[in-house]
Amino acid sequence: MRPYLHKVQYYETDKMQLTHHSNYIRFMEEARIDFFEQLGFPYHRFEAEGILSPVVRVGCDYKKPTTYPDIISVSVSVAECKKLKFVLEYTMQVDGAVVATGTSTHCFLGKDGRPVPFTAFPEFYSAMQKELNK
Repeated sequence: MRPYLHKVQYYETDKMQLTHHSNYIRFMEEARIDFFEQLGFPYHRFEAEGILSPVVRVGCDYKKPTTYPDIISVSVSVAECKKLKFVLEYTMQVDGAVVATGTSTHCFLGKDGRPVPFTAFPEFYSAMQKELNK
């Protein structure tokens, strides 16, 4: 999979001219959406089926600050894919240097708010299993 690229915008920086820490979670979300599109499963495909994929847990470790107009390369990998949840890992780099790492945990919910097993989407489950720990 190709990494997602995000150019830090001026408005994403704080008074110290550093990228505000909260934006890295957004960068992870942008990269996750891109990752699923590369797999052939854009979010709207799940939403059309009445399925939502909420974030259950998210974490980010900050290694080095970034500033406007850095280009952050975000690589996404599948760390875990079980029947009811999956975990993604993110590595964010600028010019080859790691600036942040993170994880997000997700599940699928139906219209009724109940968990939906991934096996209900065998193509998606298979694609995620192929990406597991690459």
